[in-house]
Amino acid sequence: MFVALFFSGCATGNKPRPDVAIQKETVVDLSPVEKIPADQRNAYDLTVMGARREAEKGVTYEASYVQINYPGGDVPSDRGVCTDVVIRAFRNAGIDLQKLIHEDMKAHFGLYPQNWGLKGPDSNIDHRRVPNQMKFFERHGKTLTLSTAEQELSQWRWGDIVYWKFSNGLEHCGIVSDRVGERGLPLAIHNAGLALEEDCLDRWRIIGHYRYPY
Repeated sequence: MFVALFFSGCATGNKPRPDVAIQKETVVDLSPVEKIPADQRNAYDLTVMGARREAEKGVTYEASYVQINYPGGDVPSDRGVCTDVVIRAFRNAGIDLQKLIHEDMKAHFGLYPQNWGLKGPDSNIDHRRVPNQMKFFERHGKTLTLSTAEQELSQWRWGDIVYWKFSNGLEHCGIVSDRVGERGLPLAIHNAGLALEEDCLDRWRIIGHYRYPY
């Protein structure tokens, strides 16, 4: 059931971001992860592949509040928001962020952002909110550099999670790709109107960079 949206960041309706140019890109060469034999891929490899699947399917941006199953719940696979790229990428690596974030919020609700006037966690939406994801990774992941300067690039690895703030103040997120762009920066896989893999790591102000310890 679709009802009114109560997101913060990453989701403001089914319109693309005002400062994002939507451009579908086609990549034909195998990426470093895709060259790894399937039985030798680790969780970070699988995270990238799960995120890339979103771009390959051309998942469109749809920010409605949806009642979903728990655990393992998801919105329809042909739609989603930026946080769904992260959620589905992690699911491909066997990690259910819906369950992990919900359980952490049940135990430590007061530590999470209180932006929505709720008195308790909501497993339908909590894991799909940018501030909640960031708090979870601050608590349970490794916090890394926000800089994309050359001397900091070694801290960026595929499968990392990146969070941005747009010029209009809204927050956004994506997964760091194993592909590298012409400028030497890793590509990012994200959904700001259409799921894409593109050279956008430094396009917006980076406010979070995390690595989950699988």
